[in-house]
Amino acid sequence: MKIKHYSDVPGCPVEVTLDLIDGRWKGAMLFHLLDAGCLRFNALHRRLPGITQRLLTKQLRELEEVGLVLRTVYAEVPPRVEYRLTEEGESLRPLVEMLSKWGEERLNRQRAKQARAPLLARTKLARSKCRT
Repeated sequence: MKIKHYSDVPGCPVEVTLDLIDGRWKGAMLFHLLDAGCLRFNALHRRLPGITQRLLTKQLRELEEVGLVLRTVYAEVPPRVEYRLTEEGESLRPLVEMLSKWGEERLNRQRAKQARAPLLARTKLARSKCRT
């Protein structure tokens, strides 16, 4: 991941943030690390069904590179590797919590809309039958 330096260029603060956390899985990774505090690779992998080990490794390295994640390797056999958020990563907690809340609200709206859809379809069908 190429790190952008914004000191010379006026940039949008949202762009700066998204450049660091943008990625198919990074938001979920941050969410789970905030939730658990510290996770081993396989534990984090289990919390992210659908992500490949290769992509998880890549995105963890990118988060580590920008200073949001700390990777600790223990000299044990088999090797133990743990991931936790740095202080800067922890500072994303309010943002991740707001994103989580917004996502829950959106899911609830979609579920409510889907629950009403069969009723609306039956109502339209009943109306069309009344006109014949």
